[in-house]
Amino acid sequence: MTGPMRVTVIGGGPGGLYCALLTKKRRPGWQVDVYEQNRADDTFGFGVVFSDETLHEFLSRDSRSFSRIRDAFSYWDDVAIHKEGKTMRCGGNGFAGVSRMRLLQILQERCREEGVELHFGESIPPDQLSTRFPDSDVIVACDGINSRIREHFREAFQPEVEIKSNRFCWMGSTRPMDEFNYFFRETPHGIVCAHTYQYEPGRSTWVFEMDEACWQGHGFTETDEEGSRRILEQMYAEELQGHGLLLNRSTWRRFPRIFCQSWSHDNIVLLGDAKASAHFSIGSGTKLAMECAIALSDALVTHAEEDVQAAFSAYDRARRTPCQVIQHNADVSLAWFEHMSRSWDMDAEQFSMVVMCRAKSVTYDNLVVRDPDYVRAVDDAFYARLHAETGEDYRTSRPTPMFTGLSLREMRIPNRVAMAPMAQYSADEGGNLTDWHFVHYTSHALGGPGLLFTEMTCPSADARITPGCPGLWTDAHEAQWRRIVDFVHAHTDTRIVMQLGHAGRKGSTQVGWERMDRPLPGGNWPIVSASPIPYLDGVSQVPEALDRSGMDRVRDDFVRAAERAARAGFDMLELHCAHGYLMASFLSPLTNTRTDAYGGSIENRLRFPLEVFSAMRAVWPAERPMSVRISATDWAEGGMNEADVVAVAEALHEAGCDLVDVSAGQTVADQRPVYGRMFQVQFADAIRNRGHNRAPMAVMAVGAITEAGQVNTILHTRRADIVALGRPHLWNPNFCRQAAAWYDARTQAWPKQYLPGRDQAHRELPKAREQEIALRRKARPRPHQAGQAAAE
Repeated sequence: MTGPMRVTVIGGGPGGLYCALLTKKRRPGWQVDVYEQNRADDTFGFGVVFSDETLHEFLSRDSRSFSRIRDAFSYWDDVAIHKEGKTMRCGGNGFAGVSRMRLLQILQERCREEGVELHFGESIPPDQLSTRFPDSDVIVACDGINSRIREHFREAFQPEVEIKSNRFCWMGSTRPMDEFNYFFRETPHGIVCAHTYQYEPGRSTWVFEMDEACWQGHGFTETDEEGSRRILEQMYAEELQGHGLLLNRSTWRRFPRIFCQSWSHDNIVLLGDAKASAHFSIGSGTKLAMECAIALSDALVTHAEEDVQAAFSAYDRARRTPCQVIQHNADVSLAWFEHMSRSWDMDAEQFSMVVMCRAKSVTYDNLVVRDPDYVRAVDDAFYARLHAETGEDYRTSRPTPMFTGLSLREMRIPNRVAMAPMAQYSADEGGNLTDWHFVHYTSHALGGPGLLFTEMTCPSADARITPGCPGLWTDAHEAQWRRIVDFVHAHTDTRIVMQLGHAGRKGSTQVGWERMDRPLPGGNWPIVSASPIPYLDGVSQVPEALDRSGMDRVRDDFVRAAERAARAGFDMLELHCAHGYLMASFLSPLTNTRTDAYGGSIENRLRFPLEVFSAMRAVWPAERPMSVRISATDWAEGGMNEADVVAVAEALHEAGCDLVDVSAGQTVADQRPVYGRMFQVQFADAIRNRGHNRAPMAVMAVGAITEAGQVNTILHTRRADIVALGRPHLWNPNFCRQAAAWYDARTQAWPKQYLPGRDQAHRELPKAREQEIALRRKARPRPHQAGQAAAE
């Protein structure tokens, strides 16, 4: 390479300016230019928000810009949620707001001081990049959410753009405020939320959001800013306290969710919203852009002189996963605002908890650290609500929601935690249980979950997934299971659930630690499904489509197994209709292409699973509950949608299903799941809160739930009634006992043989918890403290 590196930034927003500043500061010999189509003093929007964590990153990278930004900040700790005349306030959140215009001015000043060349009022057409900047080694495309560069090179960047459903607009006000406020209002046309915060003295941001029906009902139009201001000033007259609303390109929009498969092409690299967008409800757009700017600058400084593509790869490695995490949290938050009405019947305390925890990054335990008085208030409301609805009184013992009891028919469980069904692949070839099963299930029952699910157990030999799957089609099987059930009942308060399922087209395969989902090397048995579609093309057997006689045989096998489960003493029975197994293959349009009465509409696709469930319910004791496991999404285009899932859940509920076990996926081999902590809870939430005018339906949530704090969050926010954990129980059979001691929840019974351990745990773990909370509070510096450190 001859001469200094040339870096050209297209777009003068915070991300582009910060990348230019940091790069020039560390490599003063490089030529760094920023081109912005607007004038230097143009800005659109009002204020931006940063968290403590982001502020500390700014401090470490450029103390001069930090000190100037700090001086312009408005700080707050409290988030206030206003609903129907009541305000719930949660402190300890540590945020700061600053005028977008002032932020840009500061970054422009710092760029000039370091020698960055700034060019304003210059629009660069994407097809002219190579001719305008032939000598640029790197072109940073930071031209915003509607990036022309990204769209011009779509084939290279492979963007996925999804336009979300809610309408929103940004306005400002002269009303001062010293906290972040969510003002929720019920109108004749729907729920409206105003996200508001102060960003400089005498100025606050107001983002109004509502669904499409509400927007249309109020007569808003996209470009009538004055008309929108008049309607909103009248609607929010009380909250504005005599102040008006300010306009600045305050048009109505719908949020574009952007994700790019590739972040670079030739010498062009994406930054900011051009690369990935995150919904404003978690205040992350500018934060995301500036944190990515730091990583891109680091990568350029370290690698670009030797290999620009290596720099781009390092940038991708450093930021793709954090970006996806932020995007996932933002997506979940956005989805909650799209369905605000689902939570509107809640009291102010529970509603505020939903708002605080909507993105899943904030949990019950986080809130205890932030504001114990707030958590005490929402706990009080939870216990009072539970007492009014069920008569169970925890107002004095206060064990946290996860250690409150729940009744389904005449079965009562002592807490809301379940050990999820998990295949053990440890039966013999005849489907008989082994010592492994006895130890596995009884030891986990001694660990104290409220519910303990068996792995999928099969009603016939040809219903098995693998030769290692257990059965319930012989007297010997029934006796083996009865031995486990009798032990659980004799020594614990845990209730035990038999899960019955038929593998369908996913049967006759190798055990999980061999080649999962692949046929056996030899000795395969015939398999059946809704339609003759193999699970793996060219690899799996082609299943036979069940005819009526085959359906009758399968149904009768399930009925006989249900009768055996009842005689064995199981407390609850679950029918497995998820994960692409036989019943699920009827439900999903991806696996059911039938043209008879069992294919087509969701009502037809549901017909056979409903027949099987109803036949099982008829022989299962009336006083004992039944549940059904479903896949709420296939994670594939053309699969189950929310309307289908709600129809399935409601039909099962009417047929006598007491609990919907809400899982997801595993229907087709080419699924594209969106993983993350508690990633399937959203589906349980949609069923549990599907409509205020519909009968309540108990649901169980599963999927990457790993901590007691997450369990309490899910229950507190009414996303589920029971929470199931799988893998955490594999490595910690005493998950529930440990959590009970951690929270000092003394409502849980222990085997008398373990009482000395209980006493020690309830002495030591609550102390450790209080010490940890104190340390975490001490380790949460407020923004003004960080600023003071910089000044000193």
